[in-house]
Amino acid sequence: MGAIERGGYRFVPEFSVIQQNGAIHVYNRENFIEEIKFQFSGKFPEIDKIEELVDEYCNQHNI
Repeated sequence: MGAIERGGYRFVPEFSVIQQNGAIHVYNRENFIEEIKFQFSGKFPEIDKIEELVDEYCNQHNI
């Protein structure tokens, strides 16, 4: 699962299968902005859920 780019921002998902949680690291160019935390079940987080979190973040921050 690679990075997602939107409006000059880069969203890099990372996750732990053992802990069943993950985070999306938000960057503006090379500058770290913040971390969006999430939880999931199963072997991997759903790509649709990650994209939904990115879309929600972009809407809230007018990106």
